[in-house]
Amino acid sequence: MLRLHRVTPSADVWAERATYDDRLIFHTEPWLRFVAEAQRAEPVLARVVDGTTTVGHFTGLVSKRFGLRILGSPMAGWTTSYVGFTLDEGVARRAALEALMPFAFGDLGCAHLEIRDRGLTPLDLDGLGLKWADAPTAVISLEPSEDELFGAMASACRRNIRKADRSGVVVEEVVDDPTFADDFYAQLRDVFAKQNLVPTYSIERVRSLIRHVAPSGQLLLLRARDASGRCIATAILPWYHRTMYFWGGASFRADQHLRPNETLIWHALRWARARGVTEFDFVGGNAYKSKYGTTTVPVPWARRSRSPLVANLRDAAQQGFALKQRAVARLTGAHS
Repeated sequence: MLRLHRVTPSADVWAERATYDDRLIFHTEPWLRFVAEAQRAEPVLARVVDGTTTVGHFTGLVSKRFGLRILGSPMAGWTTSYVGFTLDEGVARRAALEALMPFAFGDLGCAHLEIRDRGLTPLDLDGLGLKWADAPTAVISLEPSEDELFGAMASACRRNIRKADRSGVVVEEVVDDPTFADDFYAQLRDVFAKQNLVPTYSIERVRSLIRHVAPSGQLLLLRARDASGRCIATAILPWYHRTMYFWGGASFRADQHLRPNETLIWHALRWARARGVTEFDFVGGNAYKSKYGTTTVPVPWARRSRSPLVANLRDAAQQGFALKQRAVARLTGAHS
């Protein structure tokens, strides 16, 4: 029977965690520092043990909502993706998830738990008292050749990439430029304004991400410039081990006829492939991503509350956030 034991972060612990084949950037020290700062949350690291043998690790963060302790691995809205476990080969994720319950609600004294683990399946959740929603993601294997990757895209997508090239759009890899966050956020506001909304996070979160993760060398920042040199689109792409992730992308509506977004993705795919990365993960399953030749991977997002009251508070908070976002958009004139 598996159990979880909390550990104090240390150089030895981080080195141990970096040996697991299923490790993700969302399990790393720089990424957790970013999320902890953005969410005012406390990182929680734990070993998964079978008897006296360590067979994996758990990653999460504890925050407070309505005066209650919440364990997110992650929580919705944290702008981070799958967290959960890293496990030895052959260790059942369902068994690790079962061991997480007494750890979360007993050892940590939490009232609510949410988890999105890249390796979990709906079958792993049966009978554990969890509610879950399907949160699929779209991925691209980078193992084929560049020509094969390009050929797997929809014909319209290929035409758009060629059009951007003919129009003089140039992609720039950004290093140590404090103005990048301003460019990205200005374009993000324009993207949300199209739907009469405002961004779901502030520019400070973008700056925090860059501040904590960029020094590790695991963050690709891209700008697309038009023929005059003006920045018209941006992308933020963390990468680690064998996967690159699409954290965010934005462009000005007035310049989308130049097709900079497709060009940024194509540049990122080739950049990652050249460095031995074997998978590109869009971290979401929106239909428009299929034009890049993606495969859909199901990933459940599971949650459990200590009581129905806590579950209702969680749902009410989520609904309230959506209403607040629309109200702020109206007040700030995001539709203009």
